[in-house]
Amino acid sequence: MAMPLDRAEIPAKYKWNAESVFPDRAAWRAEKDAVVNAIAQLETYRGRLKEGGQVVADCLESASQLQRRAVTLIVYAQFAASVDSADTEAMGMTGQMGGVFGRLGATASFIEPELLAVGQDTLNRWTAETSALQPYAHYLENLFRLQKHVRSAEVEEILGLATEPLFAIDAIYDQITDTDLKFADATDSQGGKHPVMQSTWEKLRSSPDRVLRQSSLESYADGYLSFKNAITANYLAAVKRDVFIARARGYNSSLEASLFPNNIPVEVYHALVNTYRKNIPTWHRYWEVKRRALGVDVMRPYDIWAPLVTDEPVISYEQAIDLISEGMKPLGQEYVDILRRGTLEERWVDVYPNTGKRQGAFSTGTQGTHPFIMTSYSDNLFGMSTLAHELGHSMHSYFSNHTQPYVNTDYSLFVAEVASNFNQATVRAHLMKTNPDRTFQIALINEAMYNLHRYFFIMPILAQFELEVHERVERGESITPDDLIELCASLYEEGYGGVVQWERERIGITWAQFGHLYANFYVFQYATGISAAHALSAPIVAGDSAAAQRYLQMLRAGGSVYPTEALKLAGVDMTTPVAVEKTFETLAGYVAKLDELTR
Repeated sequence: MAMPLDRAEIPAKYKWNAESVFPDRAAWRAEKDAVVNAIAQLETYRGRLKEGGQVVADCLESASQLQRRAVTLIVYAQFAASVDSADTEAMGMTGQMGGVFGRLGATASFIEPELLAVGQDTLNRWTAETSALQPYAHYLENLFRLQKHVRSAEVEEILGLATEPLFAIDAIYDQITDTDLKFADATDSQGGKHPVMQSTWEKLRSSPDRVLRQSSLESYADGYLSFKNAITANYLAAVKRDVFIARARGYNSSLEASLFPNNIPVEVYHALVNTYRKNIPTWHRYWEVKRRALGVDVMRPYDIWAPLVTDEPVISYEQAIDLISEGMKPLGQEYVDILRRGTLEERWVDVYPNTGKRQGAFSTGTQGTHPFIMTSYSDNLFGMSTLAHELGHSMHSYFSNHTQPYVNTDYSLFVAEVASNFNQATVRAHLMKTNPDRTFQIALINEAMYNLHRYFFIMPILAQFELEVHERVERGESITPDDLIELCASLYEEGYGGVVQWERERIGITWAQFGHLYANFYVFQYATGISAAHALSAPIVAGDSAAAQRYLQMLRAGGSVYPTEALKLAGVDMTTPVAVEKTFETLAGYVAKLDELTR
């Protein structure tokens, strides 16, 4: 496998449009200084929120716009830091923003205690009388729902000041895994060497060469095992941060602290885990079907990503945009036109891997910027699917940012993972319907199972892992690196069901490979998200135009309603396990179809 290109070798049209945010770093520094100076202006509202609705509206709008400007700064800083781990200046810029957010949080800490002191009835009356306050109606409603977890102004100020050191833990993980962590070269069946890096790992593990797949998986796992002590210490610090914040705000658990602000019952979390465990035999059937299709005596973890056809479809970036556009047509021409303009003209996407580029893919941006995407595109169905996923996020942000006032643009993770998985499910259904070629359908199902494996197998495993670790910390138990490896390995053992054979330590270190665990109880929302996505996609693909309009209504709602209510707008109730069960039915259908096609 060839080395990734140097950043300078990649044409500009395949790099995200950073200059649309700031023309250069000097302009970024000037805006950062301006934001820091403007933060002090919030102090002019301290002690005055009892004066009336217009004063409250002015204060909230000032704080909201400072937040928007600060987010714009961090978006720009992330550009270079994400694509060049050696760019120490960019790393420093992201580090500086931790201090800016900490200062903003500390300065604004008086707002919520003062609003609570005014009282909900008075604020409701002021909102009805003051048009400038009406965009904040949902925020104010939620504030009083959260009232018992808002501390005094002094404590809120301390919590705000603690933001920078507490969340520096996340950056430490990124530095370890993106900069310090090195991997041994992988070896193919002919003795050739292949560099293993965060930006190349996923392509190597899906090679048709079984020796290369094994070697790359072992190299990747061994790299993380070599840092198991440092990564464990860092992750446990993040868990203790979650527990500290939960206790400081008076929650019963860190799980409740994570879900309550978005009005998600903890029962949704437990229902997801229980439904997954009940349906694990579906995964066991899949492992056996794929083992037979591959023609191997024993299924190994590195076979999970193996291709099932020798002539995988080759799909360029531009072809991927065409296929995604065709697949998303049930949502209407406006959706497709915006998507094509963003990807082909406005340079939303940083497309290809390059030396020093961080792992994975993500969507970022805020009101006033494009909804940018970082990916490491590969010319195949997997690359196209990842791009469709991130475009789901970006299109969600686009509609939210162009419909809602800033305070309501930030939708929750619970809803975000629906939009991303919806695009994948919808495009996949279109391709399955329009391309009956047997080889293509096998390759497409293989991609679908790759996606479901990540979000509907790995993420429920990590959800169980995360909950157990948090509960152990809450009980005051000591935890070692080997404890975490053993816990993770045991969860995989249940999922593999004796069909997939593996090395316990190498599969047990999987938890360390997911930075998602640093976002408190994030991973389960991938599984609920893919469930809601399939439930919403099916009628839209079948031609239900009313369902398409309901879905677009959800995208435009942003964060103006609670996430479970947003999904009900679209047509799915995630407080019940129905959508999860239906997605297991979809999974079982893919397994049966793959069994048929490969016999």
